[in-house]
Amino acid sequence: MERETWFADVLLPLPLPGTFTYRVPFDLNGTLQKGCRVVVQFGRQKFYTALIYRLHQQVPQMSVIKYILAVVDERPIVNERQLALWEWIASYYLCKPGEVMNAALPSALKLASESRIVINPETPVQPELLNEKERILVESLAYRKVLTVSEASEIVEQKKVIPLLKTLMEKGIIILEEEILQRFKPKVQVCLRFTEKYRENEFALRELMEELDKKAPKQCDIVMYYCHLIRPNITQAHYITRAQVLTGSKTTAAQCAALVKKGVFELYETVTSRLGQYDSAATVDSIVLNEPQKKTWEEISIGMNEKQVTLLHGVTSSGKTELYIKLIDQVLQQGKQVLFLLPEIALTAQIINRLRKYFGDRVGVYHSRYNENERVEIWNRVLDWDATQNEGQPKYSIILGARSALFLPFKELGLIIVDEEHDTSYKQMDPAPRYNARDAAIILAGIHNAKVLLGSATPAVESYYNARTHKYALAELSARYGELPMPDIQCVNIRTEARNKRMRSHFSQTLLDHITNALAKKEQVILFQNRRGFSLHVECSVCHWTPGCKNCDVSLIFHKHQNVLRCHYCGYTMRPPDSCPECKNTTLTMHGFGTEKVEEELALFFPDAHIARMDLDTTRSKNSYQQIISDFEEKKIDILVGTQMVTKGLDFENVGLAGILNADNLLNFPDFRSFERSFQLMEQVSGRAGRKNNQGKVIIQTANPEHVVIQQVVSHDYPALYRNQIAERSRFNYPPYYRLIRLTLKHRDSKILDVAAKELASRLRENSIGLVLGPEYPMVARIKSLYLKNIIIKLERGAKGKIAKEKLWPLVEANLKLDAFKQVSISVDVDPM
Repeated sequence: MERETWFADVLLPLPLPGTFTYRVPFDLNGTLQKGCRVVVQFGRQKFYTALIYRLHQQVPQMSVIKYILAVVDERPIVNERQLALWEWIASYYLCKPGEVMNAALPSALKLASESRIVINPETPVQPELLNEKERILVESLAYRKVLTVSEASEIVEQKKVIPLLKTLMEKGIIILEEEILQRFKPKVQVCLRFTEKYRENEFALRELMEELDKKAPKQCDIVMYYCHLIRPNITQAHYITRAQVLTGSKTTAAQCAALVKKGVFELYETVTSRLGQYDSAATVDSIVLNEPQKKTWEEISIGMNEKQVTLLHGVTSSGKTELYIKLIDQVLQQGKQVLFLLPEIALTAQIINRLRKYFGDRVGVYHSRYNENERVEIWNRVLDWDATQNEGQPKYSIILGARSALFLPFKELGLIIVDEEHDTSYKQMDPAPRYNARDAAIILAGIHNAKVLLGSATPAVESYYNARTHKYALAELSARYGELPMPDIQCVNIRTEARNKRMRSHFSQTLLDHITNALAKKEQVILFQNRRGFSLHVECSVCHWTPGCKNCDVSLIFHKHQNVLRCHYCGYTMRPPDSCPECKNTTLTMHGFGTEKVEEELALFFPDAHIARMDLDTTRSKNSYQQIISDFEEKKIDILVGTQMVTKGLDFENVGLAGILNADNLLNFPDFRSFERSFQLMEQVSGRAGRKNNQGKVIIQTANPEHVVIQQVVSHDYPALYRNQIAERSRFNYPPYYRLIRLTLKHRDSKILDVAAKELASRLRENSIGLVLGPEYPMVARIKSLYLKNIIIKLERGAKGKIAKEKLWPLVEANLKLDAFKQVSISVDVDPM
């Protein structure tokens, strides 16, 4: 009987277009499935883990086709709906499918691409069946244990070594290291159980205990404590860990080992979870909505019946989370899954406690601070959501996470909540795919036929426009919970304060007085400064020399705690010089201030206060966010200084005062979104104050208190900001009326870059690819030793813009193929932030 010939189109985690076709070996016919991982040879000397995208019997038009070498999975780890999302991201954001795969899969599910060879421990080597070169290679492996392909090539003195390796693999003598050294390692625990003799014979157990009581009392303690744990039925299987028994009986591992040696206990391993288990402490029915919340709940319900996406515009501290919980409960009762997206990992610490209060261990968390093994375990829990529970491990029906949680293998999504939907952290900047998780979430919901709720006190202008034009449903919650008034905002003119000699370093006397009053009332304070580090740059007082980064066109920022000057773009560091290298002057002054300097100077003004800082420097470790937030909640911290991390939805009941130390550096940024972002940041900071009991106070330090955006913040007037911004964007062809695409060209030689950028811009204009602006150097024109030039393209919405977008990438590739520009790299950012 003739066997069928099958082929597999696979995705590789590489920035290459399309899929690659491999032959399925006959012995694997009928065993492979779409979404499984396989090992393939790519190029001459490398193996990669690929993902099966399609199985078919169409003979490819190529002279030589390689075989799939090994199968990694017995079942798919990626489902059809995930692949549909990957396709949309690759198409919309103009990136390669392999780049999406690389971003979507946890690193532990991507086996190492370096092809290394090991002896197969399950196959005995028979030297008489090997030829000379095979024998040399096997003997080398027996001595060195592991070889790379290039090393194997040198040992057998043969450039094309792959055929030799394939022959040895077919004989079962060698295998790829990835097959035996998977990066994901399940967590195992050592358990104890009685041997069969003592499980089945209580009389023998009684005799044993009498004997041990006389000769080895500590061993007797172990047996007695174990019996205590497994009562009432010692014949049943019990997962009693060795550590649990030793701790409870206050004995040692050596004493336990003696019992194993005597045949009393036997040891065995069980797979356990790295993730905690939690019980719910309350029911959703216990949440009582006030009248404004009830009205908004009705608006959400009506909106979700009519539209796929609903925008919830609720002022800070209005009780949006209670509405989220009610909605989640409703979806879970339908037997579906919920994805709850947050912009920052910092927010998960608080919201997860609130969700677990009602949903217990049905809530899973997924973000980049989890190690690779924990992320794979969560991936598998979501993958097995509709299967029988494994060893008591709960199913995750609710996933809480940052943007990467979007890629989990959901099977039946019913709802996606995007909290703080305006936040720029939802946008992936580098590397590709440069996707916006908020927009991708809406596509994912469409794939699952699910609903989306976007929540924010300061919605993105584009989202609010979609709601006002009835593309989205709109629900509004304009009153704070408990009828608390909105915070009282006071602007302090730092120019006037300086003239009146009321500035104390970077603090106005007004701000210091309010901090003193807040501390006297046992209230907590949050201060916002959108720069980390100590000072923004160091300058020679004579010749004005400033230390700059050797790789980037930026000045170095001084970090006092580590006593280094650091580049925030490439990480380059240097020690602060003792004198100016240009004029030898020893007087170097510091300009500007960051969170580190604020923290240090506050300690001088308030020596008895407990002051902490929350920025990238203090939150690098896995649990540092949670520790700072926990300490602040428990009132161990009086003043919290931070960057944008302190603005994003954190809920502290005892904050009486919030301060913005320098509003002007937000407003003066050269970007069409600067007013929108400034309003969002200042409004979000103000929302941290006065959330539970009394009206909060907010102090904004600015040199321009009459600025229109600051006045809109003072009056909490988001509609006014929206009207101004939407009119301006309509006039100048910006989103939401037009789409933007930014092309960034990079090269080490600025002259070559100039020519390449000019040539590409000319090609785009000749082919009518929208409105082409540039090329221009960005504010920071060199990063990591590469010069940068930007081209901005404005595309009309609708069919005309779509056609222009489809023509764009071929033109970019044509430019890259020119001999003069082959070393120029081009990154494409669709809908840049």
